[in-house]
Amino acid sequence: MAGYFELVDAPDGGYRVRMLDGSGSLMAISVTFPTKRAAVAGVAMAREIAGTGLIRDRSHDGAGSVIRERVRAVPSAKEDASPRSKKMSGTRRAAVS
Repeated sequence: MAGYFELVDAPDGGYRVRMLDGSGSLMAISVTFPTKRAAVAGVAMAREIAGTGLIRDRSHDGAGSVIRERVRAVPSAKEDASPRSKKMSGTRRAAVS
């Protein structure tokens, strides 16, 4: 279920990066980068952060805590409808709320 990055034109000039999951659902969109080269460098930075960064909870009930427990990705709605997901319906899925 590998996702991918897309370089797209930003409405105000420059480029943005969209991160999509394996089914094509939008997961995140970047700030505006002035050049394609800068956007690609932004992808490299996002990969590094995603692989090593902590999750800092800044929600109204999180009080700035750091979430340290291991969690698995929660499948998107499109994946829930797939036959593979139905086979896994008996397994436990963890999510951060």
